[in-house]
This record gives sequence, structure tokens and C-alpha cells, in this order.
Amino acid sequence: MILGNPQKPLFYWEKLCYPSPMLSYTELTPGTQFILDGEPYEVLDYQFVRMQQRKPSVQTKIRNLISGKVVAKTFQPSDSVKEADIERETIKFIYSHRGEYVFQKPDNPKDRFNLSQDLLGDSAKFLKPNLEVTAYKFNDKIINIILPVKVDYTVKEAPPGNKGDTAQGGTKSVMLENDLNINVPLFIETGDVIRINTESGQYTERISKA
Repeated sequence: MILGNPQKPLFYWEKLCYPSPMLSYTELTPGTQFILDGEPYEVLDYQFVRMQQRKPSVQTKIRNLISGKVVAKTFQPSDSVKEADIERETIKFIYSHRGEYVFQKPDNPKDRFNLSQDLLGDSAKFLKPNLEVTAYKFNDKIINIILPVKVDYTVKEAPPGNKGDTAQGGTKSVMLENDLNINVPLFIETGDVIRINTESGQYTERISKA
């Protein structure tokens, strides 16, 4: 017999019965997600430090999964933190309107919801219709999205490029299908499909020629 509200999914009751474990300072290795001051963080860098006549410590760089801010923090042997229960879900971008970005569940077009530009941050400028991204959820609320590292875009507008023109370092600015402007090599033309690294915001290669 299962007690509780049958409308709640099973993982809800699992969270109640099996709360997130506590992590010691030596378990805060890169990729570990934990709670600090009520907010979720992810460890980016970890260094175990042991000095003579001093207690060992762990020096870390951690990223706030809500704000994206990266900070340095040192943990002592007496420190312990709660492991963060972060859910990941694939969602699809549909369109934007007045600072609100509309997404849907890929398998359910009717399940649509809005995310604000403040939440999306710099990721918003790389979005294009039907692009699938990974949503990070904390306490059943989307706190961040992660884009694919490389995304293909069609060039919407590109000025003529002269291969002999090196005044701008052999590059020119073009507009992509989502109205994002980016520097590309001079040979890129309107209608070309190019690949962009969303982490660096830079052109990587031409996928097809118009």
C-alpha cells in the first residue's frame, strides 16, 4: 500500500523518504552539485591543500546555477553541504515576444511555458526556433538552460567580402537567422549555413554553401 497523494509522481515521495545526502569537503570534486545558503552550486575546480601544522582544506571554484556567478571558496574538514537534487529536462524553444521566451515540451506541443530574458542571460541571443536545450530544475522550478555547444544557423544578411581586404583582420559582420550579429570569414555569403560555438560565441566552420 502506498500512502500519500496518488496524484504526486513517485519521485516526489522518494524525495521525502530519501533526502539528499550530505557531502564532506573531500567529495566536492568537479561536477558535484550542492546547496549553499539555500541555492544550488556546481563545483568547477577542486584542489586539496595540506600544509604543515595546519588542517587540510579544499580550495574550489564554484558556479551558482541560478545566477551563473563563479566564486572561489575554501572548505574545511568540519564543513559539510547537502547534495543538490537537480533535474534535467529537454525543452524546445518556439519564439520570443517582448522579453519573454516561449518553450514547449518536445513530446507535447500544447505544454508551453515562458522563461524571462533575465533567467536565460546570454543564452537568449543564441536561441532559434525549434532549438532543443537542456533545462536545469531545482525545487521543480527551471533555474537555467544549457545550449548545445555547437549550433548551426543560416546567414540572413552578409555584406560582400573582398578577400584582399584585411582592414578588419579578414572578417566581416553578418546577421544570422535569429538576428544575431557575428564576425565570420570574408567568404561567408547570404544563405550559407554556418556553425557557431555557443560557449565562445565564435564562428567555427561553414556547413553548407548557399
